[in-house]
Amino acid sequence: MVAALWPERCIGLVSVNSYLIQDIVKATLPLPAEIEAGFWYQFYFLTERGRAGLTENRRDIARIMWTRNSPNWRFDEAEFNRSALPFDNPDYINVVIHSYRHRLGFAAGFPPYEELEHRLALQPVINVPTITLDGGADGVVPATDGKATAGKFSGERQHRVIPNAGHNLPQENPFEFANAVWELASKKR
Repeated sequence: MVAALWPERCIGLVSVNSYLIQDIVKATLPLPAEIEAGFWYQFYFLTERGRAGLTENRRDIARIMWTRNSPNWRFDEAEFNRSALPFDNPDYINVVIHSYRHRLGFAAGFPPYEELEHRLALQPVINVPTITLDGGADGVVPATDGKATAGKFSGERQHRVIPNAGHNLPQENPFEFANAVWELASKKR
């Protein structure tokens, strides 16, 4: 978002799964069935049953998502438990449920951010140097060659597919993610 709204504050952008400014206006348009199936939890969280399920089974839901979304990731219990600490935050359920309902157009945004949401709804072009990364083994969003979103970037852009990484690429392959950040941060301007 910083790169789109305040490029003067941003020297570059590393983005997983390409252009990530949510297009809430198009949230009602279907994606291919295979991709929609991977988003089961988004539709589940639109219901009060989903809220109750997340409340009762937050760790089980996360484990299912981690396993299905990143099928090659061999995380251990210690890693999962470290990542699961935020699940105990008293605001966790409300934040998660609101986030998914908002992204699908079923909940209003936070009023102080309304002006920013209107700007983001215009789907601004990213005009800073960018490296986009796709996980080659993403169980939700298949890796692409990056061409479909090329028009969303007007600055220098590189697109890379990281083999064996899934939907949680920064945690699954922190070296590749950090290397992309370092590459942009160390460029001469």
